[in-house]
Amino acid sequence: MGDHNQSQQINEAEIQKVIAQYDKESSFRELAGFVRWFVTLFAIGFTVYQLYVSIFIPPPEQILRSIHLAFGLGLIYLLFPVLRKGNWHRIPIWDWILAILGVGVGLYWLIEYDGLVTRIGAFTDTDLLVGGLAILLVLEAARRVVGWPIVVIAVLFLLYALYGRELPGFLQHRGVSIERLIGHMYFGTEGILGVPIGVSSSFIFLFILFGAFLEKTGVGDYFNDLALAIAGRRIGGPAKVTVFSSALQGTISGSSVANVVQSGAFTIPLMKRLGYRSEFAAGVEASSSTGGQIMPPIMGAAAFLMAEFIGMNYWDIAMAAAIPAILFFAGIWMMVHFEARRTGLRGLTEEEMPNRKEVFKKIYLLLPIVVIIVLSSIGVTPIRSALYGIVAAIVVGAFRKETRMSLKDILIAFENGAKAALGVVAATAAAGIIVGVVTLTGVGLKFANGLLELSGGVILPTLILTMIASLILGMGVPTTANYIITSTIAAPAIIALGYPALSAHMFTFYFGIVADITPPVALAAFAASGIAKSKPIRTGVESTRLSISAFIIPYMFVLSPALLLVDTTWVEGTWVVAKSFIGMIAVSAGLIGFWFRRMPGWERIILTIAGLLLIMPGTLTDIVGLGIIGVELVIQYLQTRNRKAVLNE
Repeated sequence: MGDHNQSQQINEAEIQKVIAQYDKESSFRELAGFVRWFVTLFAIGFTVYQLYVSIFIPPPEQILRSIHLAFGLGLIYLLFPVLRKGNWHRIPIWDWILAILGVGVGLYWLIEYDGLVTRIGAFTDTDLLVGGLAILLVLEAARRVVGWPIVVIAVLFLLYALYGRELPGFLQHRGVSIERLIGHMYFGTEGILGVPIGVSSSFIFLFILFGAFLEKTGVGDYFNDLALAIAGRRIGGPAKVTVFSSALQGTISGSSVANVVQSGAFTIPLMKRLGYRSEFAAGVEASSSTGGQIMPPIMGAAAFLMAEFIGMNYWDIAMAAAIPAILFFAGIWMMVHFEARRTGLRGLTEEEMPNRKEVFKKIYLLLPIVVIIVLSSIGVTPIRSALYGIVAAIVVGAFRKETRMSLKDILIAFENGAKAALGVVAATAAAGIIVGVVTLTGVGLKFANGLLELSGGVILPTLILTMIASLILGMGVPTTANYIITSTIAAPAIIALGYPALSAHMFTFYFGIVADITPPVALAAFAASGIAKSKPIRTGVESTRLSISAFIIPYMFVLSPALLLVDTTWVEGTWVVAKSFIGMIAVSAGLIGFWFRRMPGWERIILTIAGLLLIMPGTLTDIVGLGIIGVELVIQYLQTRNRKAVLNE
């Protein structure tokens, strides 16, 4: 028993090491004494403020967003050290000063609201000092919590705003004075206090808090048990458990890396114990966890941002994203299935399985998620849906003694929710700088025109160039900021060719997310590699191979918007989904090299091409693709049956 506990401690230490290395948003200082209580009360106060403005009449949006930023900046400087190897047990004086300044620049809007509203465009020296300080504080906060990539991008955009007049070609603009830049960045609603942090201060915070309450009721652990009960005994069961569990975790998680660490600590050792290669085990976890960010209803908070950016109802966004997300996980599931068949990997034995009866008795733990989905579907606002979901989590937790929440548990959930939101606050504030430069200089349209010029205005080359841009812009950037950057810079090129805004935004969102598993900067894959003790780059390659559906699906819903339920009938939508599933089976089998039997190289290529033809829109491609797949299916089935008959003789 002592050895088991020691093993558990070692595993926990390893997990914390992975978190510190790859998930900066969860790497908090470990404080004690009065300081610990102060920071805890500050975090609880953040949650209480957010609940108050959500339940009652909110203040003007500038005040709502600036106080949200004040809480965020204050907590970030108290909880995150200057350097990763900094002091994790005390707060140095300079961070107290930065925390006070962060709160101060946020409260400046509250104190000077009337004056700021009346003197827009004629800012005082004090205004400009506060605005400039706000920009610097946001950049440093983003560096500490989110990392360098988004800071580098934001700084490059600021430099572009100031010195763009010196650039040659289509990127040149008239230039912006530093006074105008600061005013636009902090005293308008198109910069730091723009739409991104507006969504963070309303919808996103409440859904993060909802996730914190679900964790306190044990829903996170229950996802693993439910996945085991459903898929554990199947061929390749442990890997399929990973796919299913990560899909469920993704409904409440806002981070690919956090999802990897949370579920991978359980699934990766299980897969390795049953004979899976380290790179394959880590790749399955990384690709599945990354796919969790495209799974409704939350989609890493991108669903709420997308609704605001393109002016659609949140529920319509979630519904449109559902079919591609299911296709994505179906693709990984099939890759795992064919790999397990090819290598002869077994499922779990009955002794290794949890008690199914006990697992299904706890199915009520999913009720809070059902409440959110049902309320959203009948037109209840996301804010109200999240609030009712939180109440439902508390009520559901009360059904059993071990999940019943005391006042202390509720306050801990308040604290955890506020801490979990800090990454989003920093990311959306920094992304607001990027969006602000785009609106100030028109670089989004210039970039779109540049892409169209390079592609000659032809859709397929445009999509390929947009994919590359989204992969680069998404490297090392968390989900929320990822979507803001890619949709602002890359999506306009697709829209300019006459395709629906929803298709364009989803396209860039998917490839921004896939950057988490695409080398050379594949944070989710590297985090999984840290748990599996596998080679990071090989794990990234394996993750990319398993996630091939994520590279295909975005092209599908641009070229065939029926996949997103855009301007389509149910009959057409059903056909598109059905043929896409068949095509995905063929592509998965071709890439793995196994269907009913092992396949030689030429057969794998033909089957993969047939699957891609079926996925592409067009009657002729559908007929050819179905024909090839049908013939291949019959041949393989008959050959397999004949071989079994010979062996039985």
